[in-house]
Amino acid sequence: MTGDSRPSRTRTRTRTRTRTDDRRAVERILGRPLVQARPTGALPPGSRVTVVRDPDRDGPRQVEFLGTTDAMGAPEPNEHAQALSGELLYRVDFDTPQRDCDGPGPYRKAQIWGRYLRPEPDTERPDPVPGP
Repeated sequence: MTGDSRPSRTRTRTRTRTRTDDRRAVERILGRPLVQARPTGALPPGSRVTVVRDPDRDGPRQVEFLGTTDAMGAPEPNEHAQALSGELLYRVDFDTPQRDCDGPGPYRKAQIWGRYLRPEPDTERPDPVPGP
């Protein structure tokens, strides 16, 4: 038998605990709480997106892939010197773990510059934990 035989309620508690642990870890690294106020015009949490490659260079990811914008914290202004005016940074959960163009990873989520996200039609995210 394949799949997860735990009851749905147990899987939900495990995912909630993982999200809480992830949030605490990120806040500890940043040294501050994550911003919760969503900027006007930002993609809502749970939006399906394709993470795209930059047509002018090799990267920042090896391939294009699907993910979902994370509700852990609101998108934040991209303050990098090469950021576009008003560009946001989104936290994205990847459908499958991915590597950076230089090989590090695989990562299950990352903070992605808004220019590398293409919103997809509303479709339900596949459950990463198969049901009984």
